[in-house]
Amino acid sequence: MRDGGILETLAELDQLYGTPNARSILKETPYLTKAYQALITASPFVTIASSGPGGLDCSPRGDAPGWVHVMDDATLALPDRRGNDRIDTLRNIISDPRVGLLFLIPGLGETLRVNGTASLSVAPDHLARFAVAGHAPRCVILVSITSVYFQCARAIQRSHLWDPARHADRGLLPTAGQMTKEAGGEEAADFDAVAYDTALPARQKASLY
Repeated sequence: MRDGGILETLAELDQLYGTPNARSILKETPYLTKAYQALITASPFVTIASSGPGGLDCSPRGDAPGWVHVMDDATLALPDRRGNDRIDTLRNIISDPRVGLLFLIPGLGETLRVNGTASLSVAPDHLARFAVAGHAPRCVILVSITSVYFQCARAIQRSHLWDPARHADRGLLPTAGQMTKEAGGEEAADFDAVAYDTALPARQKASLY
């Protein structure tokens, strides 16, 4: 152990935490059980963790429940909906296909963790499957699953994530325009944060797909 109480070895970590509960190991599978498929179908939101030459990234993705297609018990398909076009996740997948997904379902304490490898498809049949109002995604993320397991509800319970009484007052937090202006520094000196925030809801609504 290093000065400051910093753990340095797996042995030190194992000594601290001991042996995991057998049920924590039992719930991990290399494929999607029927129950795990049901959770994915019900989930409107997932985060995708990836890595590449530029470092690590974790990106939020979401749409109406059922937007992630379970192709079979070892394969998922996710449309790449419109966003900011940074394509950090997509660049990482090209360089390193390993990904980790975390599915959340509003009102449910359990979350679902999926690990695997990803590829990007522009096959017409894949794109057509996810078209909304005539707007198809530019590509579809295909995930080949290596492991999947559900996470217990403790994190959601401690955070009170789904409790409306605990939801933040949006008016007390920085707006998108304010954050953009502050992050831009001198280059954003002429950026009109108020105008940006005023136009943002309509712009987002018009560009969801």
